[in-house]
Amino acid sequence: MDGLPVHLRAELRVAVQLRLVSASVGPVGRWLSSSDGDQSVPLPIVASHRWGWQGVSETIWHGDALIRPGLLAFSGSIGPTGTHAHHAVQVMLSQTEMVVADESGRSHCGRQVIVAADAAHRIEHGTEFGIAVFLEPESAAGRTAERRCRTYGWTAGPPLSAEILRPDRLLSDYITELLAGLTPDLAPLARHQSVTAALDVIPGMLSHGPVRTSDVARRVGLSTTRLTHLFSAQVGLPLRRYVLWTRISTAIARVAAGDDLTAAAHAAGFSDSAHLTRTCRETFGLPPSALTRNIHLGAG
Repeated sequence: MDGLPVHLRAELRVAVQLRLVSASVGPVGRWLSSSDGDQSVPLPIVASHRWGWQGVSETIWHGDALIRPGLLAFSGSIGPTGTHAHHAVQVMLSQTEMVVADESGRSHCGRQVIVAADAAHRIEHGTEFGIAVFLEPESAAGRTAERRCRTYGWTAGPPLSAEILRPDRLLSDYITELLAGLTPDLAPLARHQSVTAALDVIPGMLSHGPVRTSDVARRVGLSTTRLTHLFSAQVGLPLRRYVLWTRISTAIARVAAGDDLTAAAHAAGFSDSAHLTRTCRETFGLPPSALTRNIHLGAG
């Protein structure tokens, strides 16, 4: 994978069988886009995989998932979990009513549930098929979802999907619709050439340790202040959070390619596997050790 150009690495989809023990399913800003002439097109998904996790009832659930900077999404069965919290804003949509309890024990019932960043919660009753999305809280969609949650509560507010959820529909289609619903006024922006250059150089900087905005700015010929502003406005994520999500995506891709967690962590710029594990738990409420070796790569 290291030998591929950046844009081709981004187009790889990773098919992975995962078991996430006692973890939450079911986080981004708007759909990240690039400009090609007068047309704005979605950036490729960084990785897509098959996964499942084991809830408190000792049942294994399976589904499809995709990850890219600022977003981790899952479609499939959603089962009960223990009480946990994660930094990502969590949005869940289901065919049938779910029951999610907050830290005080109050139950929130509905077919759409939004859990605010860092809010302790547990899934008491899941669904046979649903969509669960982890959103970066500093992204446009993450901020909107957080605001909806605090304005309407966990299960109220306007519908986030006009479609009846169907297992045969592509997960990426649901994500496009969800993000459009959360950020309807955010049209894709044409990219400044220095922002495009920054996106190109960041992956190659990961394994060398901390990626400082000032270092990226120097490489692309902009001041740190100017790059910080342009990057957030045109990519939809602050550069430092984009770097973190890219590290996580890279680590997952390296495990998919056959690396152990330590090698994958180092390749992605984490200090060790414990650093990677801690970051995944803080962001998603799940450990990277859930990855197994039943992995294969396929072109997107």
